[in-house]
Amino acid sequence: NKNGYFVGPTIFSKVERGMQIYDEEIFGPVLCCVEVATFDEALKFVNDNAYGNGAAVFTRSGAVARRFVDQIEAGQVGVNVPIPVPLPMFSFTGNKASILGDLNFYGKAGVSFYTQLKTVTSAWRDDDYIEKLSTAGVGAE
Repeated sequence: NKNGYFVGPTIFSKVERGMQIYDEEIFGPVLCCVEVATFDEALKFVNDNAYGNGAAVFTRSGAVARRFVDQIEAGQVGVNVPIPVPLPMFSFTGNKASILGDLNFYGKAGVSFYTQLKTVTSAWRDDDYIEKLSTAGVGAE
């Protein structure tokens, strides 16, 4: 096709571990729906995956949200938002096999990539400076 090939938003239901759609990291408008019986089972299911790009929880409970944020092994975490992908001013924080290397071009890491750090240590002794200028015949102001 001269205009390219595109995949529209796609939802997969009844996804299970071992399915290619779950076991491989997909970048695109894809949502895999997994059904589990408990919150603990859900945490374990997600954390057992080799990847850790992003995960989200939808809840009305602050305690559930806090526990999810603390225990989920994903770099980008959403609470009551469907896609926890940051804007460029935030760092891309993939986890486990979802990121390679230690630098990326978002947030602080991006600024660091384009920044040359410099450490300056100095001590000022006004009396020494004025005395040297006077003995050299240079007027101090």
